[in-house]
Amino acid sequence: MTKTTHDTVTKPSVQVLERMFTLLDVLATREEAVSLKELSEITGLHPSTTHRILNDLTIGRFVDRPESGSYRLGMRLLELGNLVKARINVREVALLPMRRLHLATQQAINLSMRQGDEIVYVERSFSERSGMQVVRAIGGHAPLHLTSTGKLFLADDEPERVRAYAMRTGLAGNTKNSITNLAVLERELSKTRQYGVARDNEELELGVRCMAAGIYDDQGRLVAGLSVSAPADRLEDAWTTRLQATASEISSALGFDEHRQPNAR
Repeated sequence: MTKTTHDTVTKPSVQVLERMFTLLDVLATREEAVSLKELSEITGLHPSTTHRILNDLTIGRFVDRPESGSYRLGMRLLELGNLVKARINVREVALLPMRRLHLATQQAINLSMRQGDEIVYVERSFSERSGMQVVRAIGGHAPLHLTSTGKLFLADDEPERVRAYAMRTGLAGNTKNSITNLAVLERELSKTRQYGVARDNEELELGVRCMAAGIYDDQGRLVAGLSVSAPADRLEDAWTTRLQATASEISSALGFDEHRQPNAR
């Protein structure tokens, strides 16, 4: 008898959680409230079971009941989500993936964010063996149009904002390879949008080339760029796929879902 009682208590507790997660997943796919009948049909749960679980979720504010017999996700999930989001730091999330990418390429990996008309380097992963003498320190900054990550942010801007940037900065150059013409820059940004990767061809520093992919948050906003910097003769196009995969890994950790954010580049 004791064994039966124990099994009865233990087994339903897991089953109920599984059923609860299933109901929440269904509600997450709908913007409008869903009826009890439809939820029961989709999940295959008996209406009385569905009602009982939903009622408990409503008490905990994980589910709202806008009107009798219909349900939608509740505000408690938003509150908890915001707590999680507030504790997520892009730099902390990116550190391990950056180190793995560095081990794979043996070149410097940079995490940069936009600050006005410049990008700021917030984290790096590199070794002295890379042989690259020019190293941008954490906290260093550079013009958007001269860097691979900066081009990601410009490509994310509306055309009029890019033109305004060009007017403000004059598109000053650092090297003979720097893009200092608006029309040329616009063509470069078009390529960035098309391929999802931006490049710096010795435009900031002679002898150094970079490629960058974007990192997006849970709202589909471009929040940072991940780049590989290498001596000009060592940057390999074959790293593009791995770079994009690493940027996607970091974006996913920030809550980004490309299927729900189709407009993000």
